[in-house]
Amino acid sequence: MPPRMFRRIVVLIIAAALVTAGCTPGTGSPTAAATAPEPTGTVEFWHQFTDRESREIASVVKDFEAKYPKVKVNITDGQDDDKTLQAIGAGNGPDLAQSFSTDRVGKFCSSGAWVDLKTYIERDKVDLNKIPPTVRSYTEFRGKRCSMPFLADAYGFYYNSTMLTAAGYSAPPKTLSELTAMTKALTKRRADGTIERAGFLPQFGFYEFSPAHMAPATGASWFTTDGKSAIGSDPAWKEIMQWQKELVDWYGYKNLAKFTASLGDEWSADHAFHKGQVAMMIDGEWRVAFIRDQAKDLEFGTAPMPVADSKAGRYGAGYVTGNIIGVSRTAKNPEAAWALIRYLTTDTAAVAKLANAIKNVPTTTDALAAATELRADPQFKVFLDIFDNPQSTTMPASAVGTAVEETFSQFLATWQSGSATDMNAGLSDVDKQVDQLIQLAG
Repeated sequence: MPPRMFRRIVVLIIAAALVTAGCTPGTGSPTAAATAPEPTGTVEFWHQFTDRESREIASVVKDFEAKYPKVKVNITDGQDDDKTLQAIGAGNGPDLAQSFSTDRVGKFCSSGAWVDLKTYIERDKVDLNKIPPTVRSYTEFRGKRCSMPFLADAYGFYYNSTMLTAAGYSAPPKTLSELTAMTKALTKRRADGTIERAGFLPQFGFYEFSPAHMAPATGASWFTTDGKSAIGSDPAWKEIMQWQKELVDWYGYKNLAKFTASLGDEWSADHAFHKGQVAMMIDGEWRVAFIRDQAKDLEFGTAPMPVADSKAGRYGAGYVTGNIIGVSRTAKNPEAAWALIRYLTTDTAAVAKLANAIKNVPTTTDALAAATELRADPQFKVFLDIFDNPQSTTMPASAVGTAVEETFSQFLATWQSGSATDMNAGLSDVDKQVDQLIQLAG
């Protein structure tokens, strides 16, 4: 990682810690009433969803308001974590907020930006055992539960059925070597070598191809048992990198970068998979709904992601993450904010309705059973199976949040482009920088 990039991440960590530490504890401090009061008043709810998904969330919130008529919920959509942290730091944040980034839990919890929900959970007798262990793990940090799961995501494999059939394949790849062979068979190039259609895009940082999402392919670890970076010492990361670089070199990095630069936005109808410009990809379960909404004529299939040939027994596993939601430290109406969180994350009908509507994975065992519409959908059921797979992994919580993967990704960018050629030295440097960040965060 360039020194200035490291400094930028350090500055962001220090700034977030100072901003949230400087908040004046208001009524949002983690002290709940002895018994749950009837929720009343206005609640400010910020979330990151937009468009179709935002409308579905608004519908479920309307159900909450019907159940609790003395509460009015004001929703602001399209908000990101930085805006939320800045608003909380300024003392005018929302009562509750949602985040897409489970790897931010450590920062939200350790900084105090989101309050510890333990008092509310114990008072209201919320049964956390109805939340799967993996989900429980990414919604708390060092024993502090400052968030609840607001639906989950499972990453798997998408493929264009028409293209695979035309190429003579009857099933998607199960191993990385099979993925390489099928990528080469499905790729189309122009006479000058530029890419017309990619079988699969192995460019880190493009769409959902990231180190975290690839980690389950080999079972790669992020941290050692003593909490230090394991990126450089775990050979499973090198296995992923060697496979990826060979495929990048087959395309030619410049050809690959030029092609991806021409492709549509990930969240638009111009997504490369929707347009038939990419035959196979890794993505989350939500893509099922996006395809059916934005590319109705596309014939596609879903499957678990391919795994390393040496780890064939891992097939069926994937990356599991999700949305998190918490009460802001400066919440003006924390009791009503908690009531809304409890409804959105533990009410079986509410969780199942929202999961069915936006095609995310339900995060309670009761809602998983109730979401019959999802289980009846063969393309979506694949992701429910990935979610249930005991070998599926997630990003462990850390006080430095996204900085761990950001640091790794900076090196991967130089690795895939060919400007960095010493894998071992580069990974050793990543370990040193991650350990410094962890030490700095405390």
